[in-house]
Amino acid sequence: MGRKSENTFREFHRYLGFFLAGIMAVYAISGIVLTFRNTDYMKSDVEVREELEPNLTAEELGGKLPIRGLTVNRQEGNMLYFEQGSYNASTGEAVFTVKRLPVVLERMNNLHKMHSGNPLFWLGIFFGIALLFFAFSAFFMFPPKASVYKKGLYFAGAGILLTIVLMFV
Repeated sequence: MGRKSENTFREFHRYLGFFLAGIMAVYAISGIVLTFRNTDYMKSDVEVREELEPNLTAEELGGKLPIRGLTVNRQEGNMLYFEQGSYNASTGEAVFTVKRLPVVLERMNNLHKMHSGNPLFWLGIFFGIALLFFAFSAFFMFPPKASVYKKGLYFAGAGILLTIVLMFV
């Protein structure tokens, strides 16, 4: 491979890296935060008031509120009480507490967990393709006979092996 193509890959790699530095930082930070999503780390209690249909049953209430495994503990008249709050069956008002991350971290996590129904899903696809380009362009940045290229192959092999081991642990 000639010197010209090596420089071209280096330039694409460099400028794409600069362009994507912000989104890579968002994915890195949110990935770390998402590691602790099953805990209350960095979360605070937020009181939520929602107007629902009146006269919902306990089962229907569980489907309407964003609370996993909602269980009504007791009922007193028109009031249904559950661990996180209450529901007034006559008015339809539900008052409950949820744990939420700070707004900036919550937005980062939503970007990280994007799905095809999100209007910005193309950003996730573009970012994935860009990361694949980074992974493969690294192999074209040095001549194959260079010692740094051969050492790089050993590191790449070790990284691939570690990934395979971690997938099955």
